[in-house]
Amino acid sequence: MNRQESYRAACARAIAARTRLNDSVAVARVRLTPARLKRDARDQAVQTVTDAGHRAVRSVRAHPVATAAAATAFIAYLARRPLAALFGRLHVRWKTRNSENDHG
Repeated sequence: MNRQESYRAACARAIAARTRLNDSVAVARVRLTPARLKRDARDQAVQTVTDAGHRAVRSVRAHPVATAAAATAFIAYLARRPLAALFGRLHVRWKTRNSENDHG
């Protein structure tokens, strides 16, 4: 191969590389539109929530007693003030059951 043939081959490779680069830029430009990015983010969020739901269902089915205990503990935590008031009243009622004031 002489110099002129190697130059023409190098020019052909450069043109092919430039064409691939331009094609890649065009594809990237289409993918990076705001509407496409918004749709991709929304699809990813939906997929993440769906996967988390499926994992939660599998976990609940695998460990039903532990799930029930955790749910009961969480509900008791949320209702701690009303429960404390209830148990406080019951404690006072049981503590003073045989008081002189019971029979007036």
